Amino acid sequence: MQLRNIVLSITALGLVGVASTASADTWRFGLEETEGSVQYGYAEEFKKLIEEKSDGDITVELLPYGKWGSSYSALYDAIQSGAIPLGFGSGFLGGTVPESQLMSLNFVMPNDQLETAEILNSDDFLKSDAWQDSFRERGLVPLATLPEGYQVWTANKEVRTPEDMDNLQIRVMDNSLLRSTYEAYGASPITIAYGELYSALQQGQAEGNIQPVFAHENMGFYEVQDYMIFADQSQFIANFIGNEEWYDDLSDDQREMLESTLDEMVQKGHDIQTQFNSERLETIKEKSDINIVHLDENERDAFRKLAEPVRQTYVDMVGERGQKALDIVLDHVNQSGDKAE
Repeated sequence: MQLRNIVLSITALGLVGVASTASADTWRFGLEETEGSVQYGYAEEFKKLIEEKSDGDITVELLPYGKWGSSYSALYDAIQSGAIPLGFGSGFLGGTVPESQLMSLNFVMPNDQLETAEILNSDDFLKSDAWQDSFRERGLVPLATLPEGYQVWTANKEVRTPEDMDNLQIRVMDNSLLRSTYEAYGASPITIAYGELYSALQQGQAEGNIQPVFAHENMGFYEVQDYMIFADQSQFIANFIGNEEWYDDLSDDQREMLESTLDEMVQKGHDIQTQFNSERLETIKEKSDINIVHLDENERDAFRKLAEPVRQTYVDMVGERGQKALDIVLDHVNQSGDKAE
């Protein structure tokens, strides 16, 4: 009986550590991607800054894909419960926060990728009632946004027109808006777990794929596809989110430290993704004979016209908050004078 009580006490202590309250020394940070990814590079720099600014009082524990499990919904559930108070959420987050699918809209963000990062991390957007309420209603807080580079198509045939994409079984994240977008392009979108995607492409269960360059290289997807197509239709964008209760319980000093770090990470995150994607593209070119295709403006316009009605699909899906958030982004893009993607 004494041994059982000791075991129960140890287990309880462990669960307290996992819950990670605001006063705890360890901030657990769940990533959707593996080591060697943009998210991991961002998280390493975030960890360095927080630990330096806190004089070592806070340790940031990085939990890349696989360390917390392999189902993205499990990661989001852990953030909502506070078991992992910090994490990234991208396309799959739409099942938890439908409004977050804004980041999946094609031909909305500016061509300048740094400008995209600045708009999405601006107080006008990030701290707007529409965006904050969308997450807080689900026990989450949007802390920052990380654009990870342009989404690039791969396939075993050249794709330059919507006709080329007709009935193409292209893998998309489990996100209803992405499915609507690629159905508008004429494709037949399918969802396959990230960890199973390589074999699915290899065996022909999926005919195409959508990822930023670094992911194509990191996961070796380019090895089992013949064409890599740059349409510059959208950037892959991750939301950096926190547990609402954890965030609200931070001290003023902790919150100020977090905010100043996130401000620094806008430029650092852009630099990380730029370097990763540039270097990884060179690696792909060196290691394979995959055909690289860049669509011209006329070819992109054909896809743009099909994508524009999906904006209304998004608003119909999520309602007034989504419309307000989208309007903020479009207003900033129009003010900048930079043509949307």
